[in-house]
Amino acid sequence: MSGLDAVGASEILGGMLVVGGLAYAAWKDWRTREVSDRLWQLLAAAGALLGLVVVAPGGWLPEVLWLLVSGLVLEHLIPWDEWVEGWSESLPGALEVSAYVGLLAVLGYASFRVGVGTEGVPVIVLAVYVGVVLGRGLFELGVLYGGADAKAVIVVALLLPIDGHPLLPVPPAAALGLSIYPFALTLVMDAALLGAAVPIGLAVRNIARGEFSFPQGFTGYMLAVSDLPHRFVWLRDPTFRSALTEEELAVETAAEDQALRARQSKELEASGVARVWVTPQIPFVILLAAGAVAAVLWGNLVFDLAALL
Repeated sequence: MSGLDAVGASEILGGMLVVGGLAYAAWKDWRTREVSDRLWQLLAAAGALLGLVVVAPGGWLPEVLWLLVSGLVLEHLIPWDEWVEGWSESLPGALEVSAYVGLLAVLGYASFRVGVGTEGVPVIVLAVYVGVVLGRGLFELGVLYGGADAKAVIVVALLLPIDGHPLLPVPPAAALGLSIYPFALTLVMDAALLGAAVPIGLAVRNIARGEFSFPQGFTGYMLAVSDLPHRFVWLRDPTFRSALTEEELAVETAAEDQALRARQSKELEASGVARVWVTPQIPFVILLAAGAVAAVLWGNLVFDLAALL
């Protein structure tokens, strides 16, 4: 298989795994609010093998750099920190920061000495590093609330570092940018853009039922108190709250989530409240799955729209 054939095959297989993997993760997260790390580990292993085939024609340096950046992805998916924090609680964080900084230094030095390209530092290696920093950075900033969301972005960066060939025609200017633009960035941008449809859909639902009220009509809907324990929602009554409470932020599992809503339901029923405003808990991985489909078909939707202006 030639280098060009390997790149094309890697994009096709990577795209299929990205769409299929995120679709499965979205279904699991919607049904149970939990996505097994085994899924991310399998997808990351597939991405590491696909990329290794692509960079192999360039020689030992691209192969070593690809293995290093693959290792940075995999360390997010293995609970190695639990094994070493017994020695020191700060050790896992120090080791992880060292890995990020060390790899950045290696990539920077290699790019300076041999350049970026087929026989130097592969563009896909740099794209993966950017994707890992993006996923971890958004998680630390609280933009990505769940660990599954961050892991999805990081794993996608390894599976499909760059996808410069959308299946459907895109404006020439947008296609040019895709040839060097990390796919993980495209995925997050498309997911965020598609996320704008959520408040519109909620508003339409509330208007159709005659229950629209500003501003909560764009962020939630009315629900019977008795249904609270059976839905993945955030309570926004009796006083409308736009931010998560400390109690809600402390929830880590689906069982804890259900227990919280059951307790809230009993308290509200005891107070004579029958219906309340709730905000649906929509995992971002669902938007990532939708963004993956859009990205594979049309590339970066923001680029596409900008190119048409």
